[in-house]
Amino acid sequence: MLATLRQHGIQPTPQRLAVAKVVLGRDRHPSAEEVWAKVRRRCPTVSRATVYNTLNLFVDKGLLTMQVLREGTAVFDAEVRPHHHFIDERTGRIYDVPWDALQVQGQESLNHYDVRELQVVLRGRRRKE
Repeated sequence: MLATLRQHGIQPTPQRLAVAKVVLGRDRHPSAEEVWAKVRRRCPTVSRATVYNTLNLFVDKGLLTMQVLREGTAVFDAEVRPHHHFIDERTGRIYDVPWDALQVQGQESLNHYDVRELQVVLRGRRRKE
């Protein structure tokens, strides 16, 4: 984690390392409140503001993306390469869907829009494997 933070120009602090351990390299999509609750288990004195500021710093530095995929709640995603999402309506869990799993067509017909990002959000129920 130290090297990753330094590579992105982030000064490692104990609080930032604690946040990084919760969100980086995970396939979950936690909200800021969920991250704060998990970080507090390791670092009981960490403030909510510190966690929120750290998450925003990670987004600014390209370590995370922030998206509104749950009802009115921003979530943080450690997978920063292009991909889609599937939201299980039963559990609320968000899964990454590889970019190549879906074929999106018709962007060229959107000539009145300056599209900077494209992603598909699928909703349904995940089947048992």
